Amino acid sequence: MADLSITAGNVVGSGSDMEHGLIAGGTITAGLAVRKNTSNQIVSASDDSAANAAVYGIALNGASSGQRVSVQKSGNITMGATVAVGKVYVASTSGGIAPVDDIASAEFITVVGVGVTADIMKIGICQSGVAAAGAVA
Repeated sequence: MADLSITAGNVVGSGSDMEHGLIAGGTITAGLAVRKNTSNQIVSASDDSAANAAVYGIALNGASSGQRVSVQKSGNITMGATVAVGKVYVASTSGGIAPVDDIASAEFITVVGVGVTADIMKIGICQSGVAAAGAVA
């Protein structure tokens, strides 16, 4: 499997653990796994280092650099993509979110959430700070 194929216009946040008015440090699309950079701006997360894999949440709207973006940090989110019930999802490259079985050697593991229905994920971020020693699956 590959990264979730997210339709940005179908991403819908819910719950109260959202942060609004954050500043984008690059181009952001709704549904991306995002992190804060050293300037406290929101940028795409990536699994290539512990710092880049430190997911803060999932973007709820699109934004260009310097624009405001909202992020959901926990709870259920309509992903705008098909997710598998009970499947664990992790941060991938360029803000992508992939099934845990796709982790390859040397990729830093951050759990983003678990599929609870065909289109809803329960966000439960766990930043391990460690790279996989080999394929997980």
